Amino acid sequence: MSDTLDVPPAPLHKNEHLKAESRFLRGHIRQDLDDASTGTISEDSAQLTKFHGVYPQDDRDLRAQRRKEGKERAYSFMARIRVPGGVCTPAQWLTMDSLAESHGNGTLKLTNRQAFQLHGVIKSKLRSTIREVNRALLDTLAACGDVNRNVMCNPNPYLSRLHAETLEIARLVATRLLPKTRAYHELWVDDSLVAGGEPEDEEPLYGQTYLPRKFKTAFAIPPSNDVDVFANDLGFIAIVNDQGGLAGFDVTVGGGMGMSHNQTATHPRLADVLGFCTPDQVVDVAEKIVTVQRDFGDRTDRKHARFKYTVEDRGLVWIRREVERRLGWELGSPRRFEFTSTGDRYGWTEGPNGDAHFTVFIENGRVKDATKAALREIAKVHTGDFRLTANQHLMIASVTPQARPLIDSLLVQHGLDHAHNATGLRLNAMACVALPTCGLALAESERYLPELVTELDAEVEAAGLRDDAIVIRMTGCPNGCGRPFLAEIGFVGKAPGKYNMYLGAAFNGSRLNCLYKTSVPSHEIVGIVRPLLRRYAGERLPGERFGDFAIRVGLVRPTGTGADFHDAEPTAAPA
Repeated sequence: MSDTLDVPPAPLHKNEHLKAESRFLRGHIRQDLDDASTGTISEDSAQLTKFHGVYPQDDRDLRAQRRKEGKERAYSFMARIRVPGGVCTPAQWLTMDSLAESHGNGTLKLTNRQAFQLHGVIKSKLRSTIREVNRALLDTLAACGDVNRNVMCNPNPYLSRLHAETLEIARLVATRLLPKTRAYHELWVDDSLVAGGEPEDEEPLYGQTYLPRKFKTAFAIPPSNDVDVFANDLGFIAIVNDQGGLAGFDVTVGGGMGMSHNQTATHPRLADVLGFCTPDQVVDVAEKIVTVQRDFGDRTDRKHARFKYTVEDRGLVWIRREVERRLGWELGSPRRFEFTSTGDRYGWTEGPNGDAHFTVFIENGRVKDATKAALREIAKVHTGDFRLTANQHLMIASVTPQARPLIDSLLVQHGLDHAHNATGLRLNAMACVALPTCGLALAESERYLPELVTELDAEVEAAGLRDDAIVIRMTGCPNGCGRPFLAEIGFVGKAPGKYNMYLGAAFNGSRLNCLYKTSVPSHEIVGIVRPLLRRYAGERLPGERFGDFAIRVGLVRPTGTGADFHDAEPTAAPA
């Protein structure tokens, strides 16, 4: 008789049963959409609509008043539109602009995963919104959910040849990893496919239960790491050959930003370099890595279900062996690469073929008011493309010499050439949406960070750091949508008006930051940051970045454990 008892396997998370019984993501979504008695949908449908790129939300600023009045919450929906590689046409931009006005809240959000978000779409307009998106040859399929999401790609206009090749490969990966279910077209496009062939009513890659959690993929082209490739489940880093062409890609696995306050088993993680593959091998490598996570990811605990934990638990050697077994061949040894920054290059950048590119600074990616009107006029005459950057800004790309004077005059006329007037701190700031629409937010982010940066601008001016690029990021919760754990100065919402403060990430995205102070009230932030900036200005080494300085002088000391990110205080969410 055995001396030990058999331990029964942990039960599957309820979402696994929901996916399995959803008939390939159909569920009861159609019935919920047709229910005019409420402005929202059921909890089960809300889980499934994520796969279709749709989140139900409500205006949390209005909750208390509407509760007092005995009214339902002010429900609406956020629709996220996939833009593989972040590249869209001027016509597609105009469609998104128009939908924001007619079906949304009048603004357009550029995300830090190079996608669009439409906010404020009411339920009665949701199907027509997505139908119009599809008519523009864009879609919302797999922009959310337990699948591979929008594939990112570094724009790198000054390496146009590499960008064109890499973008095409990124698009091939996006297509291969896209769900095949007909449910999307049945629900949103009335079975009229706008492009491509008939989708299959099966999932040859994902199966009935898809992935354990979301999966993120990015392509980086050194020396820029604007996509924060190490923050992704799967990454491809372009390697240049001796002739300046594309030799292939170093493959990275196991990155991810999210964690939960006070749960030390959760933590952000940087990806590991797995090996090297040639351009023609990328799609196969991506598919096989996804299947490893499909088959071995944790389906019992969604807080432990990301690929980063599969890599951490199994080990990189095991992951490589399993991927190579499925490929039927071995990956090559990693090649050398170097990243120098994660930021954007604002203003005009000359292309190698006589064309030019202009990157517009758009604070926190929120396109609204005069900026929105100006970009509409530019889109009407622009003959190149638009590129959404991973820092929530917009590149007006491939401007011909003939068209440049007109584009330039429109930029100047509408005041969009003003990035050079901003501090280096503001140009490297990023925030997630948070309140009032994100249901997970514990504190403000997008609405507060510009105000905070304005206060800090006076401090960087006084310290003589006006033009120094310092990466500052803020999120309303620890899920990491704004990649705060890769900021030299990071703020993560802990409770209304309070933030955990992090320091010490690498300027090039190769090192996570560490917890510096917990539950900092917003009114104390400037007083805490001021002496840090003054000390940095006076004690830094030549060329030393703020994050490196914070580590060198001992402001934080990374241990390489989850303890770098956690404190023991409780969290509280606003109503």
